[in-house]
Amino acid sequence: MVSKALHRDECRELEQIPNVGPAAAADLRLLGISKPQQLKGRDAFVLYQELCARTEQRHDPCVLDTFMAAVDFMAGAAPSPWWHYTAQRKALYGHI
Repeated sequence: MVSKALHRDECRELEQIPNVGPAAAADLRLLGISKPQQLKGRDAFVLYQELCARTEQRHDPCVLDTFMAAVDFMAGAAPSPWWHYTAQRKALYGHI
């Protein structure tokens, strides 16, 4: 098991980002993101939409929460559980 980073500068692999496990890392790789630094400046909602389009299926909204947590962490935010983003996601995007 890969240890989780406490700061973005410690990340060398996607799985070191808090909340990103093997499944989320595979989703990000499917989107062409292979390094944590590639999440800097990205829009989590756009990533979620791209994932749904590429896989031709609607993914659970918690995937968006996870992307939001990962993008924020790589922008310099402190690690926070993905479910802390649920209220923000609902406020921004409603029920997707």
